Amino acid sequence: MYSRGMSTPERLIESTRELLWERGYVGTSPKAIQQHAGAGQGSMYHHFSGKPDLALAAIRRTALEMRATAEATLAGDGPAYDRVASYLLRERDVLRGCPVGRLTMDPDVIASDELREPVTETLQWLRERLAGIIQEGVDRGEFSASLDTGEIASAIVATVQGGYVLARATGSPEAFEAGVRGLLALLKPRP
Repeated sequence: MYSRGMSTPERLIESTRELLWERGYVGTSPKAIQQHAGAGQGSMYHHFSGKPDLALAAIRRTALEMRATAEATLAGDGPAYDRVASYLLRERDVLRGCPVGRLTMDPDVIASDELREPVTETLQWLRERLAGIIQEGVDRGEFSASLDTGEIASAIVATVQGGYVLARATGSPEAFEAGVRGLLALLKPRP
């Protein structure tokens, strides 16, 4: 499954990332991680102090990847609406859900300040990044000056995260896509 050149710690982290996304923290046992990574118990505990330590490394990596992916679509100096639309319309595996957002539904992650921290920081970063882009649009006259940029940014994040939930519940990406189309219609600047 993994390349021969991938180190054991890398295989363990990547396996944990995948299993956390599929099963959540509670459903991801050390044995499942070891089997998925093709690593022995000794190897796992040689590199990580236990499941929480390994999960934290995996969650941090997932959070960094989510930020990089979002930034790739949000970067630039084009119109704010176009940048937000690019973020909302980018290709996603909506039926799998958000690998970071799904962790908020895991009681063990939420109960642990350490495991919850990269999740909270990433979602906060995304809201702040979007608020900055909306503010650029306000400053350029693309959007009404009466917009609360923080509220709009929160609505964008909520639409994406809620869209994942709706898509998973219906078994169809159409629910996600409908939410995105609706939000974009509300955000569309008036000529």
